Amino acid sequence: QVHLVESGGGLVQPGGSLRLSCAASGSISSINFMDWYRQAPGKQREFVARIRTGTSTNYADSVKGRFTISRDNAKNTVYLQMNSLKPEDTAVYYCNAEIVTTARSILSSWGQGTQVTVSS
Repeated sequence: QVHLVESGGGLVQPGGSLRLSCAASGSISSINFMDWYRQAPGKQREFVARIRTGTSTNYADSVKGRFTISRDNAKNTVYLQMNSLKPEDTAVYYCNAEIVTTARSILSSWGQGTQVTVSS
């Protein structure tokens, strides 16, 4: 069993910043990659950013230059620093990870989501 728990969401004004965290726990041997996705009301869930083992990263075009994904391997935690936030960034943000368990199986695990609202 593995669990992902997000935190750090909230209400922020346009142009402001927030830092999301996602901590993985459970029977973890290693984590291949960790992603952030988001889902706005009435829209499909969309990819935001990925960080692989090491420092290799990918970003959606809509967040490049404004969001930064980072990872603390010792804590099995991924972060999403969000700057210059826009109203269109309003969504529930979800963490996803591909985890190799101590039983040597590979799981794709999702967190419960954290709400980010950008509004004046």
